[in-house]
Amino acid sequence: MPLGFYIIMAAQFFSALADNALLIIAIALLREMSAPPTYEPLLKLFFTVSYVALAAFVGAFADSMPKWRVMFISNTIKIGGCLMLLLGAHPLFAYAVIGLGAAAYSPAKYGILTEYLPHRQLVVANGWIEGLTVGAIILGTVIGGVLIRPDIGNWIVDLGLPMVQSSPLHATIAIVGLLYLAAAAFNLRIPDTGVDHKPLKNNPVYLIHDFTHCMKLLWRDKLGQISLAVTTLFWGAGATLQFIVIKWAEHNLGFDLSKASMMQGVVALGVALGAVLAARMVSLRRSVQVIPLGIAMGLVVLVMVAVTQPPLAMVLMVVVGGLAGFFVVPMNALLQHRGHILMGAGHSIAVQNFNENLSILIMTGVYALLITSNLSINVVIIMFGLFVAGTMYLVLRRHNMNQREVDSVALLDEHAH
Repeated sequence: MPLGFYIIMAAQFFSALADNALLIIAIALLREMSAPPTYEPLLKLFFTVSYVALAAFVGAFADSMPKWRVMFISNTIKIGGCLMLLLGAHPLFAYAVIGLGAAAYSPAKYGILTEYLPHRQLVVANGWIEGLTVGAIILGTVIGGVLIRPDIGNWIVDLGLPMVQSSPLHATIAIVGLLYLAAAAFNLRIPDTGVDHKPLKNNPVYLIHDFTHCMKLLWRDKLGQISLAVTTLFWGAGATLQFIVIKWAEHNLGFDLSKASMMQGVVALGVALGAVLAARMVSLRRSVQVIPLGIAMGLVVLVMVAVTQPPLAMVLMVVVGGLAGFFVVPMNALLQHRGHILMGAGHSIAVQNFNENLSILIMTGVYALLITSNLSINVVIIMFGLFVAGTMYLVLRRHNMNQREVDSVALLDEHAH
């Protein structure tokens, strides 16, 4: 891999690290405010709403200038949201601003891969990016879990740093801000790929029409629709699983928030391992063969209801994460490959983000309703696991029907385009 790829990975690592550390801190802030429990999954809703609301515009924005510049601008927006949180803004609104930056950041960080690397390296590149992103989730949740400890917050306040003379919990936000600054420094070192860029249209009606056309293209494509359906389900389920794991760890294992956030990191460790294995073992040509692992992941989740011992829980979380990482990385690479061919990198990632984050909004919203209804977390886990397994089975049947009509997988033969 060229040096520029590792710079892209470093920028993504520090940005994702800060996002996930802030999620744990924001949950702790809500609890400090005695906010209703339903506010916690709403954090994810406020974070992802920009992905859905601005999907028609961020793809065109990402394709209108060099990707490194888009990433730098978007990361600066995240820094603004972090500053809002530091100055005492409501966690939901501050995290929404961070989500706005993330929505603009995503088409650039994934789109640059298809511009910078040949398509035969996309699965490997995605394995590294997803593995590193999940590594950032692991370390970010661990950092967040450590920072919300009162002794750590008091120690930061005692340092006498500017703007952190408030409560210990608010003081920890300044540490996360340094991670965003590190990401910005790497953004400035990302090389220009030399790809021509389309001038950004000023007419919003045109942009919405163009986005709708791109979405129809991807959903009608025989391979695009399968990979898009899988990744859409995966990210919606993954976001919901973040909150399910915290509730489950508190209910079944007796953990507090700090320890429960560490369990999220264990899941992420499994995803990282699965992503690395997929990068080594699965080619783009064989990417669709991993779909049954999605069914297996949903069924394995059901075992959570019977687990009450921390060591067994950690093993189970690694298995769940490993299955998820192994099947999503090839699907993500396939989706990027088809999208790049059909419409261009930025537009393709914007369509992907719209569908995936709409799924996150719906699934976390349903989860919030279930929690409001005082439904047992074990019942929620059973419903969640059966839904994931059943939906993935329907996607597999759809792919088999498509293959009987036309052998679309033959399009993935690794020849020059």
